[in-house]
Order: sequence, then structure tokens, then C-alpha cells
Amino acid sequence: MAEHAPSNSHSGDANDHQATYANFLKGAAGLSLFCFFILVSLVSFRYGQTFNVFMGFAGLIAGLIAIAIDARSGGRWLLSIGVLVVFGILTAINIS
Repeated sequence: MAEHAPSNSHSGDANDHQATYANFLKGAAGLSLFCFFILVSLVSFRYGQTFNVFMGFAGLIAGLIAIAIDARSGGRWLLSIGVLVVFGILTAINIS
């Protein structure tokens, strides 16, 4: 039989837990931003006057690249939010 000795080195577990939680929050923020990109691209697909399919897919690809860059650079999400705002404005201009 194996004996399980109680270990008192739980500080490493707490650090691992905090790192996992921080990565979970980063992933949740990135996924939320990508959902907004999908919503704007769906509006572009349906209501766009010219080049609606091209603009929708270009916005999705640009958004995915911006989210990947922001996730790798620390998760401040400024580039992604900026690209989302520009994509939304271009879609709004193309609708009217």
C-alpha cells in the first residue's frame, strides 16, 4: 500500500491556481470580444449594401488577429477594441 504523507507545500498550488484563473479571465475576455466581432460581421452580411461578404469576413479575420496579438501582449485589449470600433463604423457606413 502506498502511504500518503501530508505535505505542507500548498503555496505552489495557490500560485498555480491564480495563474489558471488569470488565464481563464483572459480567455473569457478574448472570447467575448470575438463574439462582438461575429455580431458585427453578421450585420454586415445581412444589411451591407456593397461588398457585404468581403467586409464581414475581412472584419472577422482582422478581429481574430487583433485578439491574438492582444492576448499574447498581456491582455489589455486596446487594439481589439479599436479594431472592433472601426469595423462597426465601417459596417454602419456601408448599411446606410
